[in-house]
Amino acid sequence: MTRNEGGCLCGRIRYATLAKPGRVTVCHCRFCQKATGSAYMVEPIFGKEDFCLLKGSPKIYDQTSTGSGKTVHVHFCGDCGTKLWLSFERFPDAIGIYAGTFDDPCWFAIDPALSKHIFLGVARSDTVIPAGLPTFVEHATTNDGMAQEATVFETHRKIES
Repeated sequence: MTRNEGGCLCGRIRYATLAKPGRVTVCHCRFCQKATGSAYMVEPIFGKEDFCLLKGSPKIYDQTSTGSGKTVHVHFCGDCGTKLWLSFERFPDAIGIYAGTFDDPCWFAIDPALSKHIFLGVARSDTVIPAGLPTFVEHATTNDGMAQEATVFETHRKIES
């Protein structure tokens, strides 16, 4: 078993993951830009069975996705405001962790076999996309679950505006 812990800035909420992520999404959408206050979010995705709350009780903010129309649940600390993880109406068995909230945010690999960059169509200009990773202009699947075709760059690619 692979156990990794994380939590909020003030320490009132702690969680653990009990396995390696099933996939890692690097998301450049406007929601993730605003939610992280950064250019993109690194989001390792786990099955609900591989996630446990160790301490505290997060508040939840519900946001309707402009893409799918489904609700995204943002779990955060009501004291310090740290966003910790997402749960999804669209993917009810998945938990997406805000990677920076892990005690060691680099413990998992961003491997081409299990990772992807999504929403490059709205990515911040000057963002560098690493070679060899699947990328998508929007989401990797349509709202009805059909897989979109990935683009894989042979060399690092800078997003141009």
